[in-house]
Amino acid sequence: MARKRGRDVSGWLVVDKPAGITSTTVVNKVRWAFDAKKAGHAGTLDPAATGVLAIALGEATKTVAHITDALKCYRFGVRLGLATNTDDAEGEVIATSDKRPTNEEILAGLAAFRGDILQVPPQFSAVKVEGERAYTLARAGEAMELAARDLWVESLEMIERPTPDTVVLEMVCGKGGYVRSIARDLGQALGCLGHVEWLRREWSGPFDAKDGVTLEQIEELARTDALDAFLLPLEAGLDGLPELKATAEGAARLKNGNPGMVIASDVEFGDEAWASYQGRPVAVGVYKAGELHPSRVFNL
Repeated sequence: MARKRGRDVSGWLVVDKPAGITSTTVVNKVRWAFDAKKAGHAGTLDPAATGVLAIALGEATKTVAHITDALKCYRFGVRLGLATNTDDAEGEVIATSDKRPTNEEILAGLAAFRGDILQVPPQFSAVKVEGERAYTLARAGEAMELAARDLWVESLEMIERPTPDTVVLEMVCGKGGYVRSIARDLGQALGCLGHVEWLRREWSGPFDAKDGVTLEQIEELARTDALDAFLLPLEAGLDGLPELKATAEGAARLKNGNPGMVIASDVEFGDEAWASYQGRPVAVGVYKAGELHPSRVFNL
């Protein structure tokens, strides 16, 4: 008997991820709940982190890169005075400090972490070192010299100072940011050490935590039309890109991966855009002289 492959369901589900579970586990639960053929997510959250985990189903997986590249907002607590080997509360304490910076010192110190910065990933991270994940080597006791990476930090603000030992920050940043590195490096810069105590992703591109579905809801409504009602359309993952209307002939060409004629208004030559026909997304690509040159085609 042939193995059942699942449904041809496409769209986005915004999950409010709880702590204590991996992003991959959440994706697998969602894929099972929708009986979907294909699923993926736009940006991993550490197991201890909560908040927006945007999951793409079916053809929406072709728009994941757009959400991964979008700005994201994190709110997190930094425990001052303690450094850990994982740069979060899950790790072992490796150094301590009695110094506690004033609010004014913290506010002044944040300035160095805004704009274009270089950031060294945590030792316990998924970056690859000679084909191995850094966290695998770190668990084996190996210390690594990880290369610094570029990161755009749109904003980094102090939200509150609950105690002398803790500060709550909010950061909006681009792709590839490690909040744990921000906490570690800020603590070092202030001379007090620090690590992430808790972390929540408030929003990711167009997706907001307040609109997220809980795991309890997913499990309760699995394989029902009620769960399907939470699914956002594929084009939700193209937020911010201009929409172009394809002609009938243009849509046919685009579906075959060829440049197709579109009706453009204020889109400029070389802009990335997406084309629709009769209300359905057809392709994403680059606009050139009346045509969209597709990079991804949707089979809806």
